[in-house]
Amino acid sequence: MPNTRTANAVRLEFSSSALVHTNLSGAAVTGDWLWVAGDEACGVDRLRRLDPLGGEALRFGEARAFPLAELLDLPGEAGEEADLEGMAVVDGWLWVIGSHGLKRKNAKPGRDHAENAKRLAKVTLDGNRRLLARLPIAPDAAGAPCLVREASDGRRALRLKGDAEANQLTRLLADDPHFGPFMAIPGKDNGFDIEGLAVNGNRLLVGLRGPVLRGWSALLEISVEAQGDTLRMVPLDERGTLMRKHFLQLDGLGIRDLHFCGDDLYLLAGPTMVLDGEIRVFKWTDARSVFAANHEPVRFETGLTESVALPGGRGSDRAEALCDLPLELTRGKPTWLVLYDAPGADRRQGEFTVFGDLLRHE
Repeated sequence: MPNTRTANAVRLEFSSSALVHTNLSGAAVTGDWLWVAGDEACGVDRLRRLDPLGGEALRFGEARAFPLAELLDLPGEAGEEADLEGMAVVDGWLWVIGSHGLKRKNAKPGRDHAENAKRLAKVTLDGNRRLLARLPIAPDAAGAPCLVREASDGRRALRLKGDAEANQLTRLLADDPHFGPFMAIPGKDNGFDIEGLAVNGNRLLVGLRGPVLRGWSALLEISVEAQGDTLRMVPLDERGTLMRKHFLQLDGLGIRDLHFCGDDLYLLAGPTMVLDGEIRVFKWTDARSVFAANHEPVRFETGLTESVALPGGRGSDRAEALCDLPLELTRGKPTWLVLYDAPGADRRQGEFTVFGDLLRHE
């Protein structure tokens, strides 16, 4: 178990000032630095690799918080959560994406039936959830990577054009025959819910936890570029296609995270709703070549292979973040870092320390 310092455990030490403490939903690594996001915050935390304390494989700490309100003109209020679910680092940029979905209040113990009925009927949208942004990474005076609003080379933090109600992506999806009907359904009810992000050249791959349609999971392919003070969606081809849809056979599971390793795309997949169930890693071999050759607006993919099943608990230990680690951190062995939402007692130590796992891969 991770709390006993097993050889595959990764210790993450946060602080009282950190934006993220336990519910981790996104991760990316640059050298000795780990970037993490949580689904209950509106910012990103950066941790530095430290010497292990006792038996764990890796240790990260000295967390520093980067509130998004200091980097971007947010669509919602500064204090609203962004529900960040996907993250990727490419060419000196940190990309982040929110769930984009609605949320439903839950029944609470101790409330009477009438009050809980009202809570369960209340559906809301936090404006910052509809966020897709590109943030410059630049070194500080000591050489540590930081997220900045504007880098010395002119790169600026930008987000996809939109407001607290909608952005270019949700407006496009509103009339889509597959996803339009689900835009008004909360994510945890098999409604629209983004939970994965990967960058493929000048294109973004957006993985959906929901909806899952008759067992088919969905991956959206879009392209954005900087235009003035915002990012804007641009056509994928000369025909003006703004979005391609890839339906994937993942045994009825929704996408929890995405990550490229070379030309292969790995997908972390789990239940689309609030269910205890297997969370698995799937491998899409040579996916980059498929994306390069494809010109169809909609395609179906059944050739993914299951790589491994991950452990989970009852109401806890739900794997949410997957990222490849530099070989210099793993003694030359290809290895994933897996982080968890709702970590159980065996994955926690005190109030601000949690444990992830290392997972070997080919």
